Amino acid sequence: MKQYKVIVEKHLDGFVAYPLGLKGVVVGQGDTYEEALLDVKSAIRFHIETFGDEVLDIDPPILEAFVAETGVEA
Repeated sequence: MKQYKVIVEKHLDGFVAYPLGLKGVVVGQGDTYEEALLDVKSAIRFHIETFGDEVLDIDPPILEAFVAETGVEA
């Protein structure tokens, strides 16, 4: 079983989840954190089955992911 780093965002109307390190767009959503994770897991599986293992070929691989915030004056 391959592990993927997944970002989960909480919005007013639910949760959105997306994996890091895959080529293409893969998104899951749900009313709860757990539903979003299950949905993105299904979306990852579908994406790989549809487009093949080449969607996994990112170089260099993502070692860690961080969430940061910064201010920008406009």
